[in-house]
Amino acid sequence: MTRPRPPAVWFAEEKPPRKPRLSRERITRAAVALLDADGVEGLTMRRLAARLDAGAMSLYEYVGGKEDVLDLAVDEAVAEIGLTGTAGLTWREALTRQLIESRRVMRRHPWLPALMSTRPLLGPHALAGSEFFYSLLQGAGLEGPRLTAAVGSLTYYVQGYAATENSWRTLHRAPDTEADVRGRAQEYIDRRKELYPTLARHAELGNDDFDGSFALGLHTILDGIEAQLGT
Repeated sequence: MTRPRPPAVWFAEEKPPRKPRLSRERITRAAVALLDADGVEGLTMRRLAARLDAGAMSLYEYVGGKEDVLDLAVDEAVAEIGLTGTAGLTWREALTRQLIESRRVMRRHPWLPALMSTRPLLGPHALAGSEFFYSLLQGAGLEGPRLTAAVGSLTYYVQGYAATENSWRTLHRAPDTEADVRGRAQEYIDRRKELYPTLARHAELGNDDFDGSFALGLHTILDGIEAQLGT
């Protein structure tokens, strides 16, 4: 039976440690580095303590356990998504800029998309990002369920795209190998175009332009959101 995860670290008041040799900030930075190197499965309290040259039990003076560390690491990574430099931009331009940067950060930290989709994003940086999102779209004219749906559509698009891209690039690191897989997939569909005529004509399985595909998909969603304004 799956055990429920403990309450998020944000719900508990931070207690001053007895031995302030470490800090939550140091632990968080080390956790992000360990996650970048070895992923979520590679992060244990023992390995994190070793990275900090500390005893494993000393970490529990600052955090309740691994789940707290993951919450803190997510918010630390989210802080890299800039929310400045949008003065003078339209709501659509500002969102596009922020979402492109979100994808870059999720590519830099491949563990981030999955964690963002499975835990409460209540850290200060995550909340600032949500406020930015909501305020831009609310200012554009969305309210209530449409506002929430628009935020969700954009958020899940970026997280899903980045997660898929990360998995694909991990599996196909060599450009020649990727090109071979894409070429063989396209040939497979082409030989069956009587069964899948639309796919054979439009799927473009050889397309490896992740940047262009991401931008086009994002603009398609934003077009749909813009069509909701004033209706």
